[in-house]
Amino acid sequence: MSGPTKTMAVLTCAALVMTTAYTVALGSSGWLWFGWIVLGVVTIGMAASDSAAAGPRRRPPTGPGAARP
Repeated sequence: MSGPTKTMAVLTCAALVMTTAYTVALGSSGWLWFGWIVLGVVTIGMAASDSAAAGPRRRPPTGPGAARP
């Protein structure tokens, strides 16, 4: 994971703790939980795009027609 993705993951965890504390202290708020779910989905999307950006590793060509260094 890259730096921004790690930061987003920490922010998402902190938001979960704050939303849970708010729910325990003052009662449930649907909008807070909805916001946390949206934040979680965005974080998952960032993590997925980070892993997809690297792409699959390709093996060098082999065989009789392969270029040799």
